[in-house]
Amino acid sequence: MRSWIYPLATACLLACSAAQAKDTTPTPSVNERLQSAQKAIQAKDWRRAQTELNAALRDEPRNADIHNLLGYTARKSSPPHLPEAFAHYKTALEINPQHRGAHEYLGEAYLMDKQPAEAQKQLAALEKICGNQSCEEYADLAKAIADYKASNP
Repeated sequence: MRSWIYPLATACLLACSAAQAKDTTPTPSVNERLQSAQKAIQAKDWRRAQTELNAALRDEPRNADIHNLLGYTARKSSPPHLPEAFAHYKTALEINPQHRGAHEYLGEAYLMDKQPAEAQKQLAALEKICGNQSCEEYADLAKAIADYKASNP
């Protein structure tokens, strides 16, 4: 080997070690980010929730719960960002086709977009997944559909 490689490699190792030593602040875990996002959602602080969720998504891009909550925050933002909400709900369902929350919230987004037939499809999916007697998501979406129909005869 050439004699210049060893000093160069040593210098690189020292520089990398020094760079790592400077940043000793632990990064929050995905679970900590989700908890923080949930608190922001409860406070209706959609921007902070999205920031936390996007950070969690960088660590776990195939997490259906994160996509579901990103869809929720996009839908609840003022003004609502329905295309973004639809994209996240659909991604959540690609990852986990049985995700009850994503089915419920996607159905509610369809109602906001004046597509009750599509919301009804989500209700049917929920009925297959969890039934209609003890499933909170089914009951919530069924009520939202009934309210929509009453307001839009």
